[in-house]
Amino acid sequence: MSYSFALTESASETFTVTHARHMAAKVATDLKRIQRLYGGIPTDSTIADYETEVIELLKAGYLGTVTFGFRRDGKWIEPTLRYTAKDLAGMPSGDDDPGKIRASANVSGATFYNYLTYSSAWDRLSASEQEAFKKRMPFYRGGAPEPNIDGYLTNDRTYSSGGRALDRASVRSF
Repeated sequence: MSYSFALTESASETFTVTHARHMAAKVATDLKRIQRLYGGIPTDSTIADYETEVIELLKAGYLGTVTFGFRRDGKWIEPTLRYTAKDLAGMPSGDDDPGKIRASANVSGATFYNYLTYSSAWDRLSASEQEAFKKRMPFYRGGAPEPNIDGYLTNDRTYSSGGRALDRASVRSF
């Protein structure tokens, strides 16, 4: 006698603000770890603002990438984290715990910095819609060149919820 089992999942899961908050809280936890390891930077209020921004961008589907970390001589150095938003399109994904930030990186002469890129959904908005959205955010983002990396990026975490994910990559030195 043989048995057969089938499992079906809905590929049309609705992404909600609760899902966005779940993933943004993990980003905020990573930033708190950087704060503890690297002299209190960024501040609690700045981390809360970054978390709010990530929630709003995820909820609207406008986040491409966001990078938080230290920059020296115009280049990202350790510890820097880049989060890339993606739609899972019904595919399963892990939901890792935040953390595992390398301690004791040399940040002398470096400043904390962040850089954001938008998704293709953002590009489909009119200029006035983009402007209205930017004005609602805790930070008004203008244009700036994206810093290069002093080293390389390595994917090390995935945070997912509601059919979307944030892939985290960390800067590592050569």
